[in-house]
Amino acid sequence: MKISVIIPAFNGEKYIAQCIENVLYQTYKEIEIIVVNDGSTDRTAEIAARWPEVKLINQENQGLSVARNSGMEVATGDYIHFMDADDLINRNYYERMVDAITGVESVDMVFGGFVNGIHPELSLSFADRLLITLLEDKIALTNAGLMGYAVRYLVRRKFLEENNLRFEPGRLIEDVPFTLEAIAWSKAVATAPGATYYYIKRAGSILNSRNRERARKRALDYSYARAWRREFYERNGLGTVVKPRITCVYKLFGIPVSTKIVRNDGKTRWYLFGVRILQRRVKV
Repeated sequence: MKISVIIPAFNGEKYIAQCIENVLYQTYKEIEIIVVNDGSTDRTAEIAARWPEVKLINQENQGLSVARNSGMEVATGDYIHFMDADDLINRNYYERMVDAITGVESVDMVFGGFVNGIHPELSLSFADRLLITLLEDKIALTNAGLMGYAVRYLVRRKFLEENNLRFEPGRLIEDVPFTLEAIAWSKAVATAPGATYYYIKRAGSILNSRNRERARKRALDYSYARAWRREFYERNGLGTVVKPRITCVYKLFGIPVSTKIVRNDGKTRWYLFGVRILQRRVKV
């Protein structure tokens, strides 16, 4: 079973070498590495070209969605994995993912543990190998309604082609529609104990950038993703499978003073200058 690892990269010279070596270091060796250099102005392409195992695509800057789509166009693996250039996976990640789907032809998607560096409370791990076929269970166990994160999954390439599944160009929160649609159309989703993806918070990344224009774009795309998710639930006859995490920040003269976070597990937490001062359980 061959896996195509698609790594979009924009000005990722700090991380691309580590990412490539992280994949090459895997215990599972039937891997195709595709680096999509999305118009970088630094040494990203030069560094990625050092490895003969890497299939390098150079294109004008068009965003993460288009870069991932470009990778899919040239991928030849049985399954596809989207990996961010600044993240990490444990050494037997692909071995564990393949073990979870070996001998089960109906599996279109497989996912393992996920360490969320931005929202640690949303990290996931699995002790058992599960095969999930009901839509509500697939969404609840993957927490896909709250965490799109396409990087968590291996997805069967023919399944993507048959359903013409692609990322919507121009969106920053592109994972939510792609992942929910894929989960809805998949015949089965499997869990992979022992496989762990490390989603690392980096200063200056797309979701953490403080650039005013980028922040405005991010807010608009979050609103779009939430509206799309509501429509998806209605279209599939679902209630709110996962309660959203709500964050309210209170400022004084533009300076953040206190923060209220309503978590998806029903707990409300209050922070004063970043220090937690109160937690209470609320009815959900």
